[in-house]
Amino acid sequence: MSSTFDEHLIGQSPSQGAPSPIIDADQTTFMADVVEASQQTPILVDFWAPWCGPCKQLTPVLEKVIRAAAGRVRLVKVDVEANKSLAAQLAQMGLPLQSIPLVVAFWKGQVLDLFQGVQSEGEIRRFVETLLKTTGGTMPSADLLAEAKKALTENLPAEAVELYAQLLDVEPENPEAWGGLLRSLLALDEIEGAEEASGQVPAKLDAHPEITGARAALALKKEGAKAASELDTLRQQAEADPSNFDIALKLAAAMNASGQRAEAADLLLEIIRKDRDWNEGAAKTELLRFFEAWGHTDPITLSARRKLSSLLFS
Repeated sequence: MSSTFDEHLIGQSPSQGAPSPIIDADQTTFMADVVEASQQTPILVDFWAPWCGPCKQLTPVLEKVIRAAAGRVRLVKVDVEANKSLAAQLAQMGLPLQSIPLVVAFWKGQVLDLFQGVQSEGEIRRFVETLLKTTGGTMPSADLLAEAKKALTENLPAEAVELYAQLLDVEPENPEAWGGLLRSLLALDEIEGAEEASGQVPAKLDAHPEITGARAALALKKEGAKAASELDTLRQQAEADPSNFDIALKLAAAMNASGQRAEAADLLLEIIRKDRDWNEGAAKTELLRFFEAWGHTDPITLSARRKLSSLLFS
């Protein structure tokens, strides 16, 4: 498509100065600001008009997402009313400019993707994330999320809290950031802080697995806090009476609250092995709660789940 633009959009002149993430373009700068600039950086073009109500709703949201991209994607705004000749040329090349707002993604001088009409911030962010992925990049928020996850994995919860908080400043409806923040606070034994953060999670995220899992971890932490202080006593009681599954269940909760997750899982698996139907399957129910709290892709979850499957289906 770039050759078509070269043939038809004449009279262009390169823009001067360092590129800005959000600029206006017209007939004289479109080639430089969009077609040529897209050789290096993905460009979104927002086609709008002063009389277009939906455009006024869309543009501020677009600008917010673009600023969050920190220069990895640029936004070029074109007033089709003030640039009727340019709009006519682009329409002849197949762009559906009869209906605005229209947002078109350019990469390497080509139209890569587009959408029409008002979109939510989340939908626009996903559009930009897909554009970046296609062009070999990522949103800065994705890098921040990766850093936060790494910090939590490496047992640096204070650093993880900071990183997740930074991410939520940019993306306040990011479920992975909220879930990670709760887990990081729990790793610091900040139960009250985790409860407060849990109450600030947007309601629309309540059913997301990242949120339900983190809240399950919070519930287990609260339940096990007292038991954890009695860990040694419970261990002695369990050793003295191995057939007392009530004590074993409490010991598993205490172990989990103390960070001995693999041992807690093994203890519950042992109850299931001896009597899977004890107390209406209480050991299995507790183990499944552990899985949700730990995360379904957690290595300990995966290992314990395999052992559970062997017990149930052997």
